[in-house]
Amino acid sequence: MSDPNLVYAYAVLRRTPEAAAAVAALRGVAADPIHLVEPTDPTSQLAFAVGHVPAADYDEVPLEAHLHDLDWLESTVRSHQAVVAALVAGGAAVLPLRLATVYPDEDRARQALDTRRAYFLSLLDRLTGHVELGVRIYATPDITPPEPDTEAGPETPTGLGAGRAYLSIRRRRQRRNEEAWRTVVQAAAHLTRTAGTLAVDRVAHTPQRGSLAGPAPGTNVGNDAYLVPRDRVDAFRTGVLAAARDTPGLHVEITGPWAPYSFALQPEPAS
Repeated sequence: MSDPNLVYAYAVLRRTPEAAAAVAALRGVAADPIHLVEPTDPTSQLAFAVGHVPAADYDEVPLEAHLHDLDWLESTVRSHQAVVAALVAGGAAVLPLRLATVYPDEDRARQALDTRRAYFLSLLDRLTGHVELGVRIYATPDITPPEPDTEAGPETPTGLGAGRAYLSIRRRRQRRNEEAWRTVVQAAAHLTRTAGTLAVDRVAHTPQRGSLAGPAPGTNVGNDAYLVPRDRVDAFRTGVLAAARDTPGLHVEITGPWAPYSFALQPEPAS
């Protein structure tokens, strides 16, 4: 009879006393205790931090359905990130894995550690001692992306003189908005260059729109992740905020530090 549970991998770690201590009291997305799975090669330096999850939820077909359930997804993301954050806080060098990286059993997980050992080690070497910081750049709500100039619609006052006056006012407002938008976009580009000099790498994410933006303080024009040495986090924050300080209409939010998800190339689980 096959095991009704799958192995859920949260992160790749180096096999150290700190890693063993970090997982000792953790529980994962299905409230299962976290433990280390070590490769078959006893000389390998690696381990997976794993838990068990029910196949009824995490096998391919049910998982695909769950990924469209926002409540389920939010709960799973939170639990996944809590495990990774606790590993980072415990002092372990962590290579975070993508959400719902699952293996049929622990033997398959060991095989993945064996076959991708050099790859995992190179990423851990690169990310050790670094964290991820997010920088979101917004144009304030009174500055909006320019729209094509259109003829006056139903709101145009009746009468030729009134109509021309309305169009003139509207176009002046559009020009002022376009100038303000150009200023913000140029300032955002300058801020991005400044942030890049303070970090060792950058990943540009798609600016957030609509429901993804949540209660945003304006239009999101930049949504980037930066890989920053842990001992330069304060200098990064200070430099980025200083670069944004003197630009009217620009709002900047810095999030983190996080485990470096954006810089961990995500391996596919073994089939």
